[in-house]
Amino acid sequence: MKALAAFVLAAASFAAPTIHAQETASVAAATDAATQWLALMDAGKIPESWDAMAPAMQQAVTRDTWARVGSEARAPFGAVKTRTLGSAGYTRTLPNAPAGEYVVIQYNTDFARRAGAVETVVPMRQPDGSWKVSGYFIR
Repeated sequence: MKALAAFVLAAASFAAPTIHAQETASVAAATDAATQWLALMDAGKIPESWDAMAPAMQQAVTRDTWARVGSEARAPFGAVKTRTLGSAGYTRTLPNAPAGEYVVIQYNTDFARRAGAVETVVPMRQPDGSWKVSGYFIR
């Protein structure tokens, strides 16, 4: 019985680092995807940013609507002056979102006409293992 308890404890101690390592790799991959997607937004390639979004987001908003809304949302802020990673966290659940794997990333961004903004980008893992943006907010 003691041997079984020791085995269970040993197995648990090995499982935690594996889960943590998987989440760390997910956060890194999702952050890379968010960086590439933000580059499209920053370049004014709003329709192209829709092309790079998660299918769940594409089903929620048409390309034409995103082109209009995305442009209108970014226009008041002006160009990005600086953007630094504030936080990034892995989660399997988000309010009002389908089940899946997500990384919620917040950037501290200074725009030409608004310093101190917070951009939130939410990549979602796709069935092929890639990460695509499923949400974007500025406050």
